[in-house]
Amino acid sequence: MRPFWLLDKAYDPATRTGSRPRDDPEQAPAEAQEGAEAARREHGEPQSGSLLPQVSDLQEEGKNAINSPLTPATVDIHPEDTLLEENEERTMIDPTSREDPKFKELNKVLIDWINDVLVEERIIVKKLEEDLYDGQVLQKLLEKLADRKLNVAEVTQSEIGQKQKLQTILEAVYDVLRPHGWTIKWNVDSIHGKNLVAILHLLVALAMHFRAPIRLPEHVSVQVVVVRKREGLLHSTHVAEDLTTTTEMMMGRFERDAFDTLFDHAPDKLSVVKKSLITFVNKHLNKLNLEVTELETQFADGVYLVLLMGLLEGYFVPLHNFYLTPENFDQKVHNVSFAFELMQDGGLKKPKARPEDVVNLDLKSTLRVLYNLFTKYKNIE
Repeated sequence: MRPFWLLDKAYDPATRTGSRPRDDPEQAPAEAQEGAEAARREHGEPQSGSLLPQVSDLQEEGKNAINSPLTPATVDIHPEDTLLEENEERTMIDPTSREDPKFKELNKVLIDWINDVLVEERIIVKKLEEDLYDGQVLQKLLEKLADRKLNVAEVTQSEIGQKQKLQTILEAVYDVLRPHGWTIKWNVDSIHGKNLVAILHLLVALAMHFRAPIRLPEHVSVQVVVVRKREGLLHSTHVAEDLTTTTEMMMGRFERDAFDTLFDHAPDKLSVVKKSLITFVNKHLNKLNLEVTELETQFADGVYLVLLMGLLEGYFVPLHNFYLTPENFDQKVHNVSFAFELMQDGGLKKPKARPEDVVNLDLKSTLRVLYNLFTKYKNIE
């Protein structure tokens, strides 16, 4: 079924002829008009409401239909957006982009993530631009993620105080992201001005840097309307803005390791590494009559990872702690996340890979996890 906004508009002749019921109080003038029409017919003049005006109207409609795709969509500009100084500009997301399913999903994923991180603070975010602009939530989020205390006032009511607080917070964010070459697409004015595009850029960068246990939708792009005031008049242009690319590309901004080099420059050695890791895991899984032949697929549901950790650490993992036969993506993510917790309990650092990447059959992520286990447990019998 075609989307409702693509359905053809039905042409209704009644809207052009405007026939009236017999008991209409304006019937007399209508009858007088019919007499005039008869006179026009006798003199060969075109009738009002005849085919010629209709053809003209249809031609105009056809012209508009052809030209309309070439004309930028009209955007409702709020009164506050007209209060611009000369040459000042303001940006907003085109309303049609706000309705894009992937854009909505990105918003929801980030809101849920923030609420999960700040659950102990009893902070509930409902709308990003309304809840993050004053710096209060951003402060708590960064302090929780970076495990550091920021020297800022807890509550600020004045605009000057809020912007000063934002300045301190964003400088701390910059210090965190700067070594990894992330392009800064936000500033104090854009965040405090409730610019949703800038806020989303900031949150995506934080989520990727701190390896949030979430799956961001890939290739999210929006149409941004840029309104500028020139010579007292408002002028608007449309610009496409990419909010996310691919997970691999976004993660690549932060770090490259031996496995990146292996994949990019020594693919011939990749098979050797895979064979070594397969030998290592089978040495232990064979005790449960299990065997691995494909690393990227057989560890994707997390079951073998959990069992392997139990074998390496010498304990039985209660079956109620994980899904032995996971049926969906969330259950698989739960298993891999649980295996990561067991690894940390065993003294390993938190894996650099995300559980979602392992579940999504990302070989490089799976190899990173298994290689960490190999490094610590390779001499365990």
